[in-house]
Amino acid sequence: MSESSKLSADKEVQKSAALQQNLPISDAVKQALAVVKRGAEELLIEEDFVRKLVRAEQTGKPLRVKLGLDPTAPDLHLGHTVVLNKLRQLQDLGHTVIFLIGDFTSMIGDPSGRNVTRPPLSKEQIEENAKTYFAQASLVLDPARTEIRYNSEWCNTLGAAGMIQLAARYTVARILERDDFTKRFKAGTPISVHELLYPLVQGYDSVALKSDLEIGGTDQKFNLLVGRELQKDWGQEAQCILTMPLLEGLDGVEKMSKSKGNYISITEPANTMFAKVMSISDDMMWRYYELLSFRPMTEIAQFKKETEEGRNPRDIKVLLAKEIVTRFHSGQAADDALADFNNRAKGGIPDDIPEVRLTGAPLGIGQLLKQANLCPSTSEALRMVEQGGVRIDGNVISDKGLKVDAGTFVVQVGKRKFARVTLA
Repeated sequence: MSESSKLSADKEVQKSAALQQNLPISDAVKQALAVVKRGAEELLIEEDFVRKLVRAEQTGKPLRVKLGLDPTAPDLHLGHTVVLNKLRQLQDLGHTVIFLIGDFTSMIGDPSGRNVTRPPLSKEQIEENAKTYFAQASLVLDPARTEIRYNSEWCNTLGAAGMIQLAARYTVARILERDDFTKRFKAGTPISVHELLYPLVQGYDSVALKSDLEIGGTDQKFNLLVGRELQKDWGQEAQCILTMPLLEGLDGVEKMSKSKGNYISITEPANTMFAKVMSISDDMMWRYYELLSFRPMTEIAQFKKETEEGRNPRDIKVLLAKEIVTRFHSGQAADDALADFNNRAKGGIPDDIPEVRLTGAPLGIGQLLKQANLCPSTSEALRMVEQGGVRIDGNVISDKGLKVDAGTFVVQVGKRKFARVTLA
């Protein structure tokens, strides 16, 4: 950055600071702040953000709000939508959302929350995953009001000299303040040099985009703060940061993750999505309401009061499931999913069960369940039989040595897995 450009930027910051002094805070700004803080873990620095909101209202210039996502996997789940929902709320408040695809940073591999080096993705993997990212995010965001960027735009042009200059702006001691690096360093677990560059490159994204606010999960706090500091180094007004909680998965314990199998994909069939939402605990339901629902908090508080006074929590959970299914499918799909769920609860057969054709009759029950993709292994299949979790045409199967004869029948495992099996 040239000295003249830096001086110009400094003057702009001073001008903005002068504009923000002694400005009254309108009701609209107070309401916007309440919307932004809903469900959030932390807003830093809140006073700075209020000044930004006031300035935006006074000048009519929207804030630039950044979310960076590395396309490490092609599918998004409800856990990802916690931050996407917040972006949509900011869009509805009139601000500009920058959906940043970290195609360059993906080749480094985000070390956040890792106790080992994350294998970097190939360029081909990144491109393949990125194809579906924005299409899925658009189920939440308004595409017309979203700026899509790729950080390779500016990172590729940095070159070796630029990367060295960027690295010179931060010390190793400060990088090692990051929890996951500290733990790995103390444990003697290897840390690759390229991992130390990740927070700097992500932070440089904020400089390139001149972001006013960056949003991320609580595990991204260190990276977001680096962006704030680098903006100061470049003579820019420092971004504020908003961290959002990591949504627990269906088990109610660990964060939602595809690798843990406790997730709800935003591209799942409506019936499956509805049933999965209904499977969360009554206590966890309120956290899902706060982080995933667009209903006013006053309405959610009223729901909570009603359950305390005797209303069945299931009724409230149905409303949440319908809201989520409607968002990613349609209102009609949500109504149909409710009907299907109620049918299953009465012991009925779902409308959308897969058709499976097998050979080898008579076939052992363990092999049948495995080959029909109802259980991952014969041992798991036999365990389900032992626990009374297997039905054929509605009849509970308790004999692990059962040989199933030829025919067509409906097989059920647990509450949600069905298949219409034709065995020859």
